[in-house]
Amino acid sequence: MVNYRRYRIPGTCVFFTQVLHDRSRPLLTEHIDLLREAYNTVHARWPFHNVAFVVLPDHLHCIWSLPGDDTDYPGRWRMIKSGFTRLLRLRGVQVGVRSHGERCVWQRRYWEHTLHTEDDLRAHVDYIHGNPLKHGWAERMADWPYSSFHAYASRGDERASR
Repeated sequence: MVNYRRYRIPGTCVFFTQVLHDRSRPLLTEHIDLLREAYNTVHARWPFHNVAFVVLPDHLHCIWSLPGDDTDYPGRWRMIKSGFTRLLRLRGVQVGVRSHGERCVWQRRYWEHTLHTEDDLRAHVDYIHGNPLKHGWAERMADWPYSSFHAYASRGDERASR
C-alpha cells in the first residue's frame, strides 16, 4: 500500500474534503442522522474541535483542530467513514462492494490541507460556507441547513451576513 505523506503538525487547523464513491447518490443529506451519529460517536471518544463544516448530498468539507499533541485525524476519518457505512447497511441501504470485499460508500482517499495562516483559515471557512451556493443547492448561505454557517451567524460573525 502506498504511504501518503500527511503533515501532522500538532495544534494546527486542517481542511478536509470527503467525497462519496458514487456522487449521484445523495446519501449524506438523505441520511444526515446516520452521518451525525457516526461523527458524534467518534468525536466523543477521540475529541477534536470542529472549526467549520458543510455537508452536501455527495461530499463534505470541514476544518478540524485536534487537542494537544494528537495528530491522528486519519484514524478519526477512518472510524467516521466506516461507522456511517455500517449504519447505512443496518438501515438496509444498498451499498456497493469492491472486488476484495470493501464497501464502497466513500472514495478511498480524501483531500486535506494544513492551514498555516489566519488568512488561509478565513478563506477556507468562507469556501466551506459558500459551497452550497457554488453547487446550486441554495441561494443564500443561511438557506443551507447542514452548515456551521448558522453557528457563525449566531455569534455575529461579519461574514455571516452574506
